Amino acid sequence: MPYVAKTIDYLKVSSPAQDEFYQAAEEVLNSLRPLFEREKKYLKHNIIDRIVEPERQIFFRVAWLDDAGEVRVNKGYRIQFNSAVGPYKGGLRFHPSVTAGTIKFLGFEQIFKNSLSGLAIGGAKGGSNFDPKGKSDNEIMRFCQSFMNELYRHIGSTIDVPAGDIGVGGREIGYLYGQYKRLTGHYEGVLTGKKVNWGGSLARTEATGYGAVYFAENMLHAHGDSLTGKVCTVSGSGNVAIYTIEKLQQLGAKAVTVSDSQGMIYDPEGIDLALLKDIKEVRRERLTAYTAERKSAKYTPVSEYPKGQNGVWTVPCQAAFPSATQNELNGKDADTLLKNGCLCVSEGANMPSTHEAMQRFLAAKICYGPGKAANAGGVSTSQLEMSQNASMQQWRFEEVDTKLQGIMRGIFRISSETAKEFGEPHNLVLGANIAGFRKVADSMIDQGVV
Repeated sequence: MPYVAKTIDYLKVSSPAQDEFYQAAEEVLNSLRPLFEREKKYLKHNIIDRIVEPERQIFFRVAWLDDAGEVRVNKGYRIQFNSAVGPYKGGLRFHPSVTAGTIKFLGFEQIFKNSLSGLAIGGAKGGSNFDPKGKSDNEIMRFCQSFMNELYRHIGSTIDVPAGDIGVGGREIGYLYGQYKRLTGHYEGVLTGKKVNWGGSLARTEATGYGAVYFAENMLHAHGDSLTGKVCTVSGSGNVAIYTIEKLQQLGAKAVTVSDSQGMIYDPEGIDLALLKDIKEVRRERLTAYTAERKSAKYTPVSEYPKGQNGVWTVPCQAAFPSATQNELNGKDADTLLKNGCLCVSEGANMPSTHEAMQRFLAAKICYGPGKAANAGGVSTSQLEMSQNASMQQWRFEEVDTKLQGIMRGIFRISSETAKEFGEPHNLVLGANIAGFRKVADSMIDQGVV
């Protein structure tokens, strides 16, 4: 439809050099075509032009001292995209690849992901091009304190509640929260992903990985199948990958891969979860340490991957869980997965499949769960942490996990029912995008031009 090309052309002028943002916007806008043909009110109220522009963009300098006493400088970002259904909510990413375009694409996706959860949270994202790898705890603390010196002005428990993302775990959240408390004097649920002793939620660490598996199980159940006995490939080796593997093992599946930026592990006997947790969560070492202690495993560096492909997706499997980063799975990878018998793809990362890969999966009509639906477990459990903070309670792990299962079941149901409503029952991309958009857009219309 003309509005798609018009909007993307506008974004390329108003927000130059933000290819990931254009990709995310184009995917959503193309999915909305049947909705706009049926209901003209969204075009009448110019929702498209309004929803692709963030309500607020905050860019700031982060100056900090390294252990040698040298001044270092990074960029900081917080993009508050849409608050039509609740306070801004979305993670902080600390990684050298972070740009304004990265944060824009993540924040845009967050609008619809949060809407699908059924919880009262709007969409936002933030971060910095700071790299925590190789930094001492004191350097990370000083960076986080400097970052919060600016961010605290723009957040609050009913305004904007950041969480963690790549490069931001419990350690970083702790330093950020401590500085927020020092600056404001408020002990409130302004950050999620906190450690359990001081306001965190049980099951939050596990939530994104568990949620991606719950979503996959819902997709397979709808086709009379399950994950039991399935061989699964997983990319990444952070929280999402680790707890995807944990839940897969609990459900009787076998995960055989993990990866990081340097290479991948293939362990045909199944990933040794205790060893992986020790290496990544305790020792904070590279995956090469895994093969030194696990003789059944093979390590393949990135330089030896097939040209133009990610080695993880060359391993035969029945279910795949892209859990590392955006655009990690391309059209060639998708072809290889399908050729090798993959029946299900559930995205634990944000937009890990390129447009070409997504189209291959949709054409093959396999069970395909797009990230904004399949990986919504993390932000959903963050909202459950907000609820616990507001009532000054802490729920049992089983209670949070039960709520998470219900949320993921609800996201699958609304995505599936919406896809059926618009005549494409296998297309959960369309279903998730329309369902997520419709709730936000209707709320924007109700609240007037703001």
